[in-house]
Amino acid sequence: MPENKLRIAAVGDLHVAEHSYQPHRDLFLAASDQADILLLCGDLTNTGNPREAENLAFSLSQCKIPVIGVLGNHDHHAGRVDEIKNILSQAKFKFLADETFVLGDIGFAGVKGFGGGFDKFMLGFFGEEASKAFVTEAVNEALKLENALKQLDQQDLRKKIVVLHYAPIAATIEGEPKEIYPFLGASRFAEVVDRFEKIEFVVHGHAHNAAHEGRTKTGIPVYNVSLEVLKKTTGKPFLVLEV
Repeated sequence: MPENKLRIAAVGDLHVAEHSYQPHRDLFLAASDQADILLLCGDLTNTGNPREAENLAFSLSQCKIPVIGVLGNHDHHAGRVDEIKNILSQAKFKFLADETFVLGDIGFAGVKGFGGGFDKFMLGFFGEEASKAFVTEAVNEALKLENALKQLDQQDLRKKIVVLHYAPIAATIEGEPKEIYPFLGASRFAEVVDRFEKIEFVVHGHAHNAAHEGRTKTGIPVYNVSLEVLKKTTGKPFLVLEV
């Protein structure tokens, strides 16, 4: 693997429904042919219903390459995250929020992320307890990402990839109403990413009506790989990048 480039496919926001039949089967089969690993960037289910996860697991089981990623806000909606994780784990899906992943000389780290806003408009830890709780969730997620990247730094890796659900920069949510920017992501995650070396790119989902590409302040590429965004900007159901 170190001598060859790794082909990485990525997509988010599959939103598998309870009555879906073999959801995204063709996507998984195509990714298996065109890539060496598939990254899923959250909102795998539509309402966080375990039945939705079972439908997804059936299709995932046909994937011939490793599948790793994170959950999204929709996957948390029903409060049954542990059940969803258990179901998808049986389909050999690896959750980056629980552990890092290495394939060849490429390392992968990821978390769900959270909202909070961007740059000078990012929310601070002040005010009512509800406001503080909102900020605390983002801070905790950012710390998890930082710890995961530190773990990867202990290994001799050529490059690192970061997987999120929420956006780390404002550029890849442009097109969405500005009023909801604080709920689409936070600069805290870009700040973490920019402190580490060898990060090749970041992928995320969550914003369906937004831009496809952007960069962090240090120039690290960020790709919004929400399924709807990819269909509109590339005409393809997933993004493939070589590292």
